[in-house]
Amino acid sequence: MPAPASPPPSTGKPAGRIRQKNEKAIIAAAEEQFARHGYKGTSMNTIAQAVGLPKANLHYYFSSKLGLYVAVLSNVLDQWDATFNYLSVDDDPAAALSSYIRAKLEFSRNQPLASRIFAMEVISGGEHLSGHFTQDYRDWFRGRAAVFQAWIDAGKLDPIDPVHLIFLLWGSTQHYADFASQICRFTGKNSLKKADFDEAADNLERIILKGCGLTPPPRS
Repeated sequence: MPAPASPPPSTGKPAGRIRQKNEKAIIAAAEEQFARHGYKGTSMNTIAQAVGLPKANLHYYFSSKLGLYVAVLSNVLDQWDATFNYLSVDDDPAAALSSYIRAKLEFSRNQPLASRIFAMEVISGGEHLSGHFTQDYRDWFRGRAAVFQAWIDAGKLDPIDPVHLIFLLWGSTQHYADFASQICRFTGKNSLKKADFDEAADNLERIILKGCGLTPPPRS
């Protein structure tokens, strides 16, 4: 019987801070392994090696590969959703949509592997997302759509289907992470730089906002 996993050694720092730091490092290493090898092709041992922790210590933080995989998916969604959590009917639609487009593209630039893992999970059926896409999440989604509908009812936004607008926002911004290799092939680039994401943001902002009957806000 294997020895139980040992907690991290005491360093005099608050345990919560150490745990957060280690969990963040583990999730980052897991993102790379899951993106490269898929769920089935990744083992807890390879993740432990990548993060530089004994496998027993890895199990102290995440008891199973499935638990770690779900944590990676949840981390992606939590960061994406955070940019939309406080959307309000009192917001200026042009400013709110512009801010969301740029925040999502920044995530695609900084964490492309996380986006690709999510895309692969959805394409394969989304079995491991069932615990996240609960009634609460559906209510959250309907709440975002309701804000768009309120803007439409107030004459601030052209009459469009809010649900399809949200899907368009998601798909267009995540495309630059999930299909970066395709974009590079067609544009003759070796990789996408910050300037490429800025250019994408300018174009998506103009296309989407004008399609909603809005004028893009001036850039400072």
